[in-house]
Amino acid sequence: MPELLIELFSEEIPARMQARAAEDLCKALHKELGALMPAAPRGYSGPRRLAVVGEMAARAESAPKEERGPRVGAPDAALDGFLRKHGAAREALVQEGQFWVLKKPGEVLEAADLLARALPAVLRSFPWPKSMRWGTSPFLWVRPLQRVVCILGGEVLRFPVEHGVVSGDETEGHRVLAPGAFRVTGFADYVAGLRERKVVLDAAERATLIRDGIAALAAAEGLEVVPDDGLLAEVSGLVEWPVPLLGSIDAAFMDLPPEVMRTTMRINQKYFALRTPDGRAAPRFALVANITATDGGKALVAGNERVLRARLSDARFFWDLDRKQKLEDYLPKLETVVFHAKLGTQGERVRRLVRLAGVIAPLVGADVAQAERAAGLAKADLATGMVGEFPELQGVMGRYYALGQGEAPAVAEAVAEHYRPLGAGDAVPSDPVAISVALADKLDQLAGFFAVGEKPTGSGDPYALRRAALGVIRIVRENGLRLGLRPLFFEPFYSEFGEGLLSHDAAHDYMLGDDELKELVVEKFFGPTVRDLLDFLFDRLRVQLRAEGARHDVVAAVLGTSPDDDLTRLLARADALRALVESEDGANLLAAYRRAANILRIEEKKDAASYTGAELNPAELTLPEEQALATALDRAVPEAARLLAAENFAEAMAALATLRAPLDAFFDKVLVNEPQFRRNRLALLARLRAAMESVADLSKLEG
Repeated sequence: MPELLIELFSEEIPARMQARAAEDLCKALHKELGALMPAAPRGYSGPRRLAVVGEMAARAESAPKEERGPRVGAPDAALDGFLRKHGAAREALVQEGQFWVLKKPGEVLEAADLLARALPAVLRSFPWPKSMRWGTSPFLWVRPLQRVVCILGGEVLRFPVEHGVVSGDETEGHRVLAPGAFRVTGFADYVAGLRERKVVLDAAERATLIRDGIAALAAAEGLEVVPDDGLLAEVSGLVEWPVPLLGSIDAAFMDLPPEVMRTTMRINQKYFALRTPDGRAAPRFALVANITATDGGKALVAGNERVLRARLSDARFFWDLDRKQKLEDYLPKLETVVFHAKLGTQGERVRRLVRLAGVIAPLVGADVAQAERAAGLAKADLATGMVGEFPELQGVMGRYYALGQGEAPAVAEAVAEHYRPLGAGDAVPSDPVAISVALADKLDQLAGFFAVGEKPTGSGDPYALRRAALGVIRIVRENGLRLGLRPLFFEPFYSEFGEGLLSHDAAHDYMLGDDELKELVVEKFFGPTVRDLLDFLFDRLRVQLRAEGARHDVVAAVLGTSPDDDLTRLLARADALRALVESEDGANLLAAYRRAANILRIEEKKDAASYTGAELNPAELTLPEEQALATALDRAVPEAARLLAAENFAEAMAALATLRAPLDAFFDKVLVNEPQFRRNRLALLARLRAAMESVADLSKLEG
């Protein structure tokens, strides 16, 4: 099958958009050219080009189609409308039964014609995050489009594309090292021609050259590169011919916090930070040039060192200025910083965090005074100059400033870690004080935005509430915490912002009432919100378990019977249920339970009555098998209940598993609907159903 090569050559494409654009281009072309392109093409991206290569037939014939038209005898207007719609004459119609049918012969699709229609359409509807218009054309593209290459099977396909650009076989190499156009005949020739003209087409290859190059330069000086995959991906989108170089950092700046230096270098200059083998910041940095300089890069390095000195001087200014006052002295500024229009200022939020962290602290073994102190300082660095310049350092700078003013190490670490985890790969806080503040931060965030109706939707989560919920789940799971989340979700509504969200009369009752009245007011107004929050949290838990490959249906089954806001207990119970249903006895017991539940459902519908709790008459248990099942239930049900109450879930499941043999025998020998004993036997099965459903909603189990 002929090879198709398409290249879209433009001015510089933002690095963050390149990889996604290559994917979108492949998908869009495959969709438009699917009749001639059986497999999706491969995409490539770089600073000035998007390229696609794949296999495409030169021509193909589509299958004949039939379109059913109006009934025979329908008005002429209906028949004429049908023919106009399909561009056909009456002679093309045949009668089949009671309807006219239009038989449309297959059409021959020519690749050149299809590409001439498809490519401009793809470009016009391309989903760039941001686009621009230039000249007088209404055409939009990320940057001015300059050339389009379109070659099929070695043949150049020429047709107008957009903005006066006509497809052809010419592209360009490196802007500085190999300026000017050159012709290509196919993908192999294209790649080789670009490399000869100092352009590496594949972004993954450029990233490898950068990573290995700076690692080799660092190793030659006994240093290591601080890993930064995000920066590596970005820089590989900034250069076409990567040339790694090393520069030096003035010793005068080496007393700055390493995070400050790394952030300054990364955000402003796209430099890679280096470190010594023992983890200390090294007085060196790596940069990636886009040219091979005749002097070996000396002038480039010197210029970048001058720029870095200026950047680090700015950082030094903020570092020295911020430390002239204590961290708590920045708190008054937060009274004028709006957290959210409906939830007050950052200052008000700090007071809520102090209260909530104090409530959480004894539940996780933290010192209450330290937890409240850390919560009070957690947001103070938002008002500092350094965090104002580099928001990425929030929390990090708070830790340095707290340690500098003599705060307890646990307090300072909690200030730094309370934002964690920031993503799936980020560590969770492990110190009790940090756990207290991190949970307070996320629970307050969730409760506040749910209370004012700012819940995540399928298309957006502007306040990162899904991340906050997953953060709560990970902190609880990875630290094995035992705490109920429901009262902690209620806690923010007892603090300041709760009053602001109540109606006037309710706020009056709340402010003047005793603790019992306050609790009633909060339950009435915010109970549904808290239930929504717990449902949201459990949904995030199921998503996380699904991502881990775990049986999320088991968690849904456990939640279906008795929603538990203690996640550790919930997961332990789910693990025990999973072990039961995945064992041979458990699988057979589950099958028998489903049989019993189906019988009861049918008979209860027939009788318009429920047999749950129906009295069981021992005198009517005439067969040995039903007597054995009743005896087994007498033993297993109270024993399972006792073990569940003691949170010994594995043994509780084992107690229920003993019902497997007598239940199998019961269904093998006993006719449930024998008229004389039907009601008693249904009551026996209802007792079994209740025993099993006290553990979980087994209907939610898959398989």
